[in-house]
Amino acid sequence: MPSLEAVHPSTRPDVWASHAAPCAVLFRIQAEADADVLCRVLNLFALQQLIPQQVDVVRNHDSFSIEILSDEQSWHRAQVIGEKLRNLVSVFDMTLQPAQPAMAALTG
Repeated sequence: MPSLEAVHPSTRPDVWASHAAPCAVLFRIQAEADADVLCRVLNLFALQQLIPQQVDVVRNHDSFSIEILSDEQSWHRAQVIGEKLRNLVSVFDMTLQPAQPAMAALTG
């Protein structure tokens, strides 16, 4: 039986902003503390072949505070993911901002 090899997924090309360089983006999400929210949020990155650098989640009673740092997508693609996050039923707030240089350096 052949040994398993690590597969390194390639990033999906951004045809709308093919000339744009990848940038570090911080997604801040407030959502209901439902059992499947984290899966649905992270699935939006997985569908784009993106693996976030850092994911922080804090549960406060019946809500989640989620911060996702991702540096593999263009700003345009980050905005598209942000709109999809806003459209999730359990999400009641989402902000998107360029990551601070100090925060991006921590992941580098």
